Amino acid sequence: MATPTNNTDTNPTGGVVAQQAINENADLLRFATAGSVDDGKSTLIGRLLLDSKSIFEDQLESVHSTSQSKGYDYDDLSLLTDGLRSEREQGITIDVAYRYFATPNRKFIIADTPGHVQYTRNMVTGASTSDLGLVLVDARQGLTEQSRRHAVLLSMLRVPHLVLAVNKMDLVDFSEEVYNQIHAEFTSFATKLSIPDLTIIPISALQGDNVVNRSENMAWYEGPSLMHHLEHVHVASDRDLVDVRFPVQYVVRPKSDEFHDYRGYAGQVAGGVMKPGDEVVVLPSGMTTKIKAIDLFDKEIDQAFPPMSVTVRLEDDVDVSRGDMIARIKNAPKPAQDIDAMICWMTNEPLKPRQKLAIKQTTRTGRALVKDIQYRMDVNTLHRDLEAGELGLNEIGRVQLRTTVPLLCDPYSQNRTTGSFILIDEATGVTVGAGMINSGD
Repeated sequence: MATPTNNTDTNPTGGVVAQQAINENADLLRFATAGSVDDGKSTLIGRLLLDSKSIFEDQLESVHSTSQSKGYDYDDLSLLTDGLRSEREQGITIDVAYRYFATPNRKFIIADTPGHVQYTRNMVTGASTSDLGLVLVDARQGLTEQSRRHAVLLSMLRVPHLVLAVNKMDLVDFSEEVYNQIHAEFTSFATKLSIPDLTIIPISALQGDNVVNRSENMAWYEGPSLMHHLEHVHVASDRDLVDVRFPVQYVVRPKSDEFHDYRGYAGQVAGGVMKPGDEVVVLPSGMTTKIKAIDLFDKEIDQAFPPMSVTVRLEDDVDVSRGDMIARIKNAPKPAQDIDAMICWMTNEPLKPRQKLAIKQTTRTGRALVKDIQYRMDVNTLHRDLEAGELGLNEIGRVQLRTTVPLLCDPYSQNRTTGSFILIDEATGVTVGAGMINSGD
């Protein structure tokens, strides 16, 4: 193990430690697909799986036989992702379908999200943890209201990378003019949003043009194929490597002869780079100590960074329990009980002022009172309805909450993990809302 250091006031992104974190953390990409109905999201994912040789022969044979039985002229690759029977019967995506595959360059987790407006909550769920958002548009239709809505939602969720895939280029004779028109229109629209990285790629998911391999039918396009872009987009540095945030999930006390005095605090690193010897503060108690060691499975490691799950041991016997947070002394979040947040409401019963709900933020739980609904946002036009007295299913609005326990949070724009929370119906245990914190006092 490397010699412990005590450089608590230095910026960890400026040294070798953070660069190693970036390199080691870059081999996994989480991305979510979105778009209007019939834009070809599920077919595109099926094509990615097929052309990257990530499906088994029996799966392909099943797709082939099912497609023939339905009278299709081609193998319907969307059958690889539309897992629910109702989805297959309707030919649409309803639930969020997660798929996993890998290439020699990177591992991928795909969230295939629904296109219908009534499934906005599903789309928010799938995109909330994504590194990249993939929005499809039909080259024949151009940008639609749903295309814009999904781009707005991805922007609100602070997904740092966005790819606009102009699909079905084969149905417009691979026209450069059509592509340029959609490119110009979306680029202009994106200037109103917070999209740090935008890439626009013309593809044909059905035929495979520009999906995994470059298309000979679009020699005018000089950019990368979709797979090449997904393999090489830089995402690890999108995570906050400056502000140390370690929500404690579990106190590890084996109480065995081999580990008689062992006491560790398990959790997932939500921000920053942690090293043995660092001075830290435990919140909300405010007790200070140093990191004695960091354990990963059965070995000690020199550093921990997002999104690693580790066990931290401290030098002093301070009181730490689930829901507490370990942070740097001079760079700790301010505990807050008055929360200003954007809420996506996920249930039929509307959200109203004075409503009481359970709240869960990182590993911390409590109760929350809805003090006020400031406005409801139209995600299609970005119009704010200041007269809104409630939020209905799939609606998004800005609310003021008062919590029974102080939340150890950051603005969502700074840290997507510590800046987010869920609201729970205490009677049923059902998650009824997802929130993104603007600020807290």
